[in-house]
Amino acid sequence: MDAALFRAVNQSLSNPLFDWLMPVLSGNKLFGPMVLLAAAVLIWRQRVKGALCVAFITLAVGLGDPLIINSIKHAVGRPRPFVTQPGAITRVGRTESFSLPSAHAANMAAAAMVAFLYFRRSWRFMVPLAAAVAFSRVYNGVHYVSDVLIGATLGAGYAAVMVWALDRCWNWAGQKWFPLWWEQMPSLLGTEPHAPQSTIGNRQPAIASQLDLHWLRLGYIVIALFFLARLAYIGGSSIELSEDEAYQWQWSKHPALAYYSKPPGIAVAQWVGTHLWGDTAFGVRFLAPCVTALMSLLLLRFFAREARPKLGLFVVLAATATPLLSVGAVLMTVDCLSVLFWTLAMLSGWQAVRSTEHRSALRPWLITGLWLALGFLSKNTNAFQLVSFALFFVLWPAARKHLRTAGPWLAIALVALAVLPQLVWNAQHGWATVEHLHNRAGLAQAWKFTPNYLIDFVVAELGLLNPCFLALIFGGVLATLGQLRAGDWQSPAVAPSSTADGDCKSPARHAALPTFLLCMGLPLFLGYFLYTLRARVQPNWIVPAVIPLLCLAALQADTCWQRGVRSVRAWFVAGLVLGLPLVVLLHDTNLAAKITGKPLPPKLDPLVRVRGWQAMAETVEAERQKLIASEGQPVFLIGAHYGITSLLSFYIREAKAGVPHAPLVFYQSSTKPENQYGFWPGYDTRLGHDAIFVQELKKGATPEAPPARLAAEFTRIEDLGARDILYRGQTIHTVRLLLCRKFRGVTANHANERE
Repeated sequence: MDAALFRAVNQSLSNPLFDWLMPVLSGNKLFGPMVLLAAAVLIWRQRVKGALCVAFITLAVGLGDPLIINSIKHAVGRPRPFVTQPGAITRVGRTESFSLPSAHAANMAAAAMVAFLYFRRSWRFMVPLAAAVAFSRVYNGVHYVSDVLIGATLGAGYAAVMVWALDRCWNWAGQKWFPLWWEQMPSLLGTEPHAPQSTIGNRQPAIASQLDLHWLRLGYIVIALFFLARLAYIGGSSIELSEDEAYQWQWSKHPALAYYSKPPGIAVAQWVGTHLWGDTAFGVRFLAPCVTALMSLLLLRFFAREARPKLGLFVVLAATATPLLSVGAVLMTVDCLSVLFWTLAMLSGWQAVRSTEHRSALRPWLITGLWLALGFLSKNTNAFQLVSFALFFVLWPAARKHLRTAGPWLAIALVALAVLPQLVWNAQHGWATVEHLHNRAGLAQAWKFTPNYLIDFVVAELGLLNPCFLALIFGGVLATLGQLRAGDWQSPAVAPSSTADGDCKSPARHAALPTFLLCMGLPLFLGYFLYTLRARVQPNWIVPAVIPLLCLAALQADTCWQRGVRSVRAWFVAGLVLGLPLVVLLHDTNLAAKITGKPLPPKLDPLVRVRGWQAMAETVEAERQKLIASEGQPVFLIGAHYGITSLLSFYIREAKAGVPHAPLVFYQSSTKPENQYGFWPGYDTRLGHDAIFVQELKKGATPEAPPARLAAEFTRIEDLGARDILYRGQTIHTVRLLLCRKFRGVTANHANERE
């Protein structure tokens, strides 16, 4: 019956109008902008009620699709009708996913249900729209009728259950933890609050204090939810390891005082994560969400102590809606540790500079020195934070008294100790890191002015830092510089105090704090900005400066708000509206296909660098096993790039088991170390063995001749051709395989270099 109904809709009802309309209903480029526009209008006209409706629709679709619908699809495993029905007419792109239930039908039904619960008359528009979308899936040949019926039933059901459950939770938790807010809105399905929250906070200090406690508790809940969501994300199968993550995973298997391009911090972090959860992608990345949650808690507590917890929550939300920071919350790279220790040094450093007694300042200075040292052991960029502290001493005379105490100098001594491991390692390995940094910074080339690097940097930062938040940061920096110049520091929220202005613990700390945050962020950002006049600067190099600048923006925006400047709230809300959907899309670019009906082209998909590597490893390993079976001789692998080498080592089971003592995958030999593989045992002992050389081909690039060194090391080289690595029907990587026959030893120059 299901097949008969499918044929009746898909073939018998075929007509030119539906042939045009149904693919449009299944997905088009205007769907996303139209949804965003409708959500903005609904929130603008209905305020809190509209915002709750939009939030619940987002939750129902965002959680129901991957957790419920996708799980059932994989459990049932029903093929799409165009696979089993020979005469099926497919009017939209074919996908490799399963058929039952329909995600389109479930999502539209969930949205219709939530809209109905908030606005009863909405069914007149939403139900026909949901039915039309469900019908289009059958007409377009990608679902059976039962798929859309079951999907719609599930979507409407779990949406209703979710709204009811969260409303019950609010009824219980609201009375207990947020009584003031609960009094204004006893039900999440209710109407607007009876009184604006801003007037509540001005009634009496006791209520204002209780409101601060509300914001603090809400901050804890938000941080916990983000933490759990990130753990679920890295524990899923949405993305694979990046090249650097796989590369640094191998570092963790080779303990050392330092490595070719980085200090040892990232290797230690990888070692901890994989010893907790094994050599899995989850183990490699486990510490990234933990680090982000820890920083969020510290920032929330910092603002609760120094200003208001509401500002701390705003900083946490802004950081989450900033793509550059959000990516670092799930990928375990050196930037994750760099930002952590920069932030820790900033927070403890503030406690140190505001201390009035020498004895009370010694402990925070020692802690600050520890964080500075660990930061330098994570990324060399963190040494720049010493410049930030020096600038603060220059700009804030009251803090200079600490220079007459032992605290700052002991902190510097700890940093000096942290330099020793890299110095020792580099002295033993020909100063490889120094040479690498020299070349990476463009110092090997003569300077020639070009604006291209500057333009690329500005464009990249506008997108990665969220233009709305970047505008608030810019305004905060200008306001702080203006206050520094004019000496106008009296905040309307700070009552005059008889304590001396030089006391950083007095209300004058509200003057010192913006200056301190400015010094913690602006020098690094400005330094790299100016360096683009000489060489290319990667967008992530300024990432440690982002947190202090966001904190500065929050403080100055709060001051503007208290002075009656209401536009700062619009900028913040616009930043969230712009940033959060972008961050969600960056975490799962497959959503673009669900919204528009067409997947992102690989060249525009930022997740290409964390997809397809497992398939690549399986392709290479299948070729290797074929050679072993046909010739009965061992075959090893050679990577043309450290990333390919690392990914093959991680995703081929036999290769992973051989790390570090019996490697199966090697980086191609070179006259001098080009990366960390140059300091590990090579394939010198594989005399007489065959090898497969693996290199990634750029799209449209003409395959080059085999490297000269490779040709000299083997008796002959055979081209096995290129292999396309597919993801959801699209080619996202292309690898070229060369069969290298009979290894006869590395060249003399390379052998001498190793000795």
